[in-house]
Amino acid sequence: MRRLLVLIFTLALSSVAFAADYPTRPVRLIVGFAPGGPTDILARHMAQYLSSKLGQQFVVENKPGATGNIATEYVLNQPADGYTILVTSTANAINMSFYTKLSFDFLRDAAPVAGLASISYLMLINPRVPAKSIGEFIAYAKQNPGKINFGSGGIGSSNQLAAELFKAMTGTDLVHVPYRGNAAAYTDLISGNIQLIFADVASGRPHAQSGALRPLGVTSPTRLATLPDVPAIAEAVPGYAADGWYGFAAPKNTPRAVIEKLNATINAGLTDPDVMAKFAQLEANPQVFTPKEYGAFLASESERWGKVVKAAGIKGD
Repeated sequence: MRRLLVLIFTLALSSVAFAADYPTRPVRLIVGFAPGGPTDILARHMAQYLSSKLGQQFVVENKPGATGNIATEYVLNQPADGYTILVTSTANAINMSFYTKLSFDFLRDAAPVAGLASISYLMLINPRVPAKSIGEFIAYAKQNPGKINFGSGGIGSSNQLAAELFKAMTGTDLVHVPYRGNAAAYTDLISGNIQLIFADVASGRPHAQSGALRPLGVTSPTRLATLPDVPAIAEAVPGYAADGWYGFAAPKNTPRAVIEKLNATINAGLTDPDVMAKFAQLEANPQVFTPKEYGAFLASESERWGKVVKAAGIKGD
């Protein structure tokens, strides 16, 4: 028994010492999407902050494909030493149900590290659709079942699921048209080939301001301070909320002291004025969690979006 206690004590001391020195070499932040999107940009902002505070380079690497699963599988198979970190997103919660043949269980195999930010989506329609409010749009959609097409960044994407949740909660029949990213969807939406999209506010706002598209609502529970004249969808559809989010996770069994050090530094970054200003340009709201809180959040979001995936009847394999 005494030997066991000595061993436990020794391991605890070595873990603390490891964390005190960590990091001693560059740390990779793995993003499961192409450069230039919200996940990538937010990760790069935080990487810059972490590099300045922890004395080593935090380098963003993009491994796009399978709505983030390629990056997730890669990270979960890396050594649990804190030098390869996954940039998580809403896709990780959706994929738990969307894909039935994953080689990993995200909630079981990942160690929650910290939150990063959340973003709201803007519900945009082509101006030819005769609706000036959420209520008018719901009425029009019910009068024209199966005739309104909505675009998304791909099957199983978070903005498709935002629309699927809207469909389920309003009893409307909207037809999904997937694209390889929102850029192509905007082209078809503006030309009238599709009628609706749920898109991140940063990319959707210019189209709304120019009059090319009509904003009907935002997916956050309440109105955004930067768009006070655009109602929250929840004002017409009580309980509706579909914000996207981002964070960090590590391979299971990553030393607790390392996770705590990363969490504390990331959370400090989320209150840093320079970081907050950069996030504001993307309409991103910092999300501060302890590792335990972020784990509970991931479990809750996986359950919530699993219900939407099941109701929509969509599968990735």
